[in-house]
Amino acid sequence: MADGEGTLRPVRWRGLPRRRTLLRVTLVAVLLGTAAAVLRSPSDCAPGPARVSAPGPSAGPSATAVALPAGSVGVPVRLAEPAALAVLRPGARVDLLVVPAGGSDGPTLVATRALVLDVVGSAGAVDGSSALYLALPPEQARRAVGLPEGSRFAVVVRG
Repeated sequence: MADGEGTLRPVRWRGLPRRRTLLRVTLVAVLLGTAAAVLRSPSDCAPGPARVSAPGPSAGPSATAVALPAGSVGVPVRLAEPAALAVLRPGARVDLLVVPAGGSDGPTLVATRALVLDVVGSAGAVDGSSALYLALPPEQARRAVGLPEGSRFAVVVRG
């Protein structure tokens, strides 16, 4: 029987913890501290209005901020034809159309004159990383996000 096996004597700690152990303990402590700080933040801290840069009157480098209109909801939309993203800019107005999964019916108008908040990704992306962010009234937003899986979106650019 080895020393300490089969007895009720406490096990002695044989030196300081290794460097890896100290690093792990430190990382866990930092993460727990960050989580505690986030949970203890005041609940009345409301986020400010969403601001997205949009092209100014000249298509040059100057940009104006477009705020999310009061009473609107920001909704991400993946277009059936990502090439349409090439002609869209923040601040533009579009009509949002949907072709439901199965495609038995023609396109249905979901929203009119929706404000484009942001265009993310490139028109050539086929991996689903491109999206269009629109400001919609709550009722239209519920209709857009409540559509069945496989529904395809399209937009008509308004003048």
